Amino acid sequence: MAAHGEQRRAYLEALGIDTWVPRGAPPPAAAAPEATRAAAAQAPTVPPPAPPDAAEAARWEALRAEVQGCTRCPLHLTRTQGVLGVGPKRSDWLVVGEAPGAEEDRRGEPFVGAAGQLLDAMLRAIGLDRATNVYIANILKSRPPNNRDPKPEEVAACLPYLVRQIALLRPKIILAVGRIAAQNLLATAAPLGRLRGQVHQFGELNTPLVVTYHPAYLLRTPADKRKAWEDLKFARSVYRELTQGAASDGHRT
Repeated sequence: MAAHGEQRRAYLEALGIDTWVPRGAPPPAAAAPEATRAAAAQAPTVPPPAPPDAAEAARWEALRAEVQGCTRCPLHLTRTQGVLGVGPKRSDWLVVGEAPGAEEDRRGEPFVGAAGQLLDAMLRAIGLDRATNVYIANILKSRPPNNRDPKPEEVAACLPYLVRQIALLRPKIILAVGRIAAQNLLATAAPLGRLRGQVHQFGELNTPLVVTYHPAYLLRTPADKRKAWEDLKFARSVYRELTQGAASDGHRT
């Protein structure tokens, strides 16, 4: 039970959720190294993916070039550059957000700045790292002016790029962060609250998809971080079931 409590505290601290400690109990900092080790031991094992072969690498490069040169909608007139995504080109996990912001547009990478730092903490809390075993992308590849919501025609122009990314990645699970991403991936007008807490399916391969809050929203509404933590644990359990089931099938004769 003690190890479980330390693990839970380490996860919550990584996500930035305050924890309560009874009077007389050791301060959280004193147990931090042990808690971190316990959390790491209990996190799902997500091995680094193998690099794509030459043919896949060529398809990725072609897709990147298309996004950089895209003129399918007027957003190309105001953007600095197209933002394809970041992460290993083969990943079990795909995180999908809304659209690049000002800093993402400048740097050419999704989820940087404060929202990106919180997303990194959310991913670390369930044993993931954008540099090794998760790919991050957006519905839109170009920044909408003043960070406004994407227009339907902009989504229609850009979504085929994401569909091609998913076909190349072949992720085992998709985590949609925020209302815009969830509604457009699932082709629904249902509010975020109704989409959370269940496994949806995306695309021809019926890739499992789980919905949670956008990190930028959580920065504005920190009280909902606990709900986001429940979503993350749910997504982690879905991934475990998928991978354990696949391993069991592989051992059958």
